Amino acid sequence: MTRAARSRAVYYVEEPIFGEFDDHLVRRQDASGVVVCTPHVRVGFSPAESQARSARLLAGLVEVEGLDTYDLWVYTPMELPVAAELQPRVVVYDCMDELANFRGAPPELRSREQALFQRADLVFTGGQRLYEAKTEQHPSVYAFASSVEVGHFAQARRGLADPADQAALARPRLGFYGVIDERFDIALIGELARRRPEWQLVMLGPVVKISPQDLPRAANLHYLGMKSYAELPAYLAHWDVALLPFARNEATEFISPTKTPEYLAAGVPVVSTGIRDVIRPYGDLELARIADGVDAFEAACAAALAELGSAAGAERRARADRYLATLSWDRTWSEMSDLIAQAATKRTYPAQGQPFSYISGHDD
Repeated sequence: MTRAARSRAVYYVEEPIFGEFDDHLVRRQDASGVVVCTPHVRVGFSPAESQARSARLLAGLVEVEGLDTYDLWVYTPMELPVAAELQPRVVVYDCMDELANFRGAPPELRSREQALFQRADLVFTGGQRLYEAKTEQHPSVYAFASSVEVGHFAQARRGLADPADQAALARPRLGFYGVIDERFDIALIGELARRRPEWQLVMLGPVVKISPQDLPRAANLHYLGMKSYAELPAYLAHWDVALLPFARNEATEFISPTKTPEYLAAGVPVVSTGIRDVIRPYGDLELARIADGVDAFEAACAAALAELGSAAGAERRARADRYLATLSWDRTWSEMSDLIAQAATKRTYPAQGQPFSYISGHDD
């Protein structure tokens, strides 16, 4: 959306804040140019009425801003009712995951998604596996796997200071960052820590939808909590292997981890379980090691450690760098923008003025 904001107005609508106040919309201008809009809705109403109130706030935004022509970009079908009063030029459904497969997903999510398919002109998917599933449900589906800010993560190669909360840990270090939830293979990490007490396993990220008491504990297993995007290169700079220890279940069938190219941009060897969108392309191109089961995963980590400092390791990094050079968020947005423009020409009425993007909900 920061790319989109370079050429058009972008309003990013967050989830509402509830309280004892009259309904109102708070707007703030991000440094990127994106206008972040947060509905504030009076507490005490049903979910349907609360969303209707948010919808009226957004309709008011369109009226106050004088937005004759605009595009609607929806991340989550659950927020579709918030757009009920809007009349966009083009509707984009940016489908980042099969959210209905997640633990605790609301039962109406699938029906809301079907309603969104009926309204959407375009569907963008966050990976190839998800693309294959959604092409059966909509005629205009396009796969856009995660890109990467190469320069941001390449800072890890330039001698950043070791963060204080991991600086005292011994080496080697094997790390993961991301949400720790039902997609995370608890048993795999626990057994790996038990088998390899000399390996320090560093886990960054919030614990969500699972009890912290259910996480494995060991002297060499370190949960350091959530870190900001800006902080990640410093942690990566002092890891020897980066992990994608995802469980194989219905919640991970369609995931396409953004962290895969981020790890590689940092120059850190990657070991992943057999997630389809990691296998293709990163496993097939031998940029990441793929291993399922604790025996194979342990062996893959050991092989990655053995390759550190070797000619083979340098060659693998060079191949990864050549592949990453083909990825760009600028390119991603350019291709998306072209598709939106093409979809607009299929409408029966002409576009007027400069369209803007309205972003519903948030990306989990």
